Amino acid sequence: MGFFNKKTTWSNVEFIPLKLCIASAYSLIGAYFSTYVLEHKAIFIGIFAIMVAVSMYLWVTKMKKQNL
Repeated sequence: MGFFNKKTTWSNVEFIPLKLCIASAYSLIGAYFSTYVLEHKAIFIGIFAIMVAVSMYLWVTKMKKQNL
């Protein structure tokens, strides 16, 4: 349970996948209000899924490096 209590430092470059993940999630939420975004929903879902995987990979590898 101490996994969420660990502290890490991130550079701005390392935050790019996380920011893209959050931005694509907001775009999906906005899809309910815009037909243009609905037409490209599959692209946003794909970007979201890829960025979640990349963000989690970066987070886990950073946690492992700090705990060695």
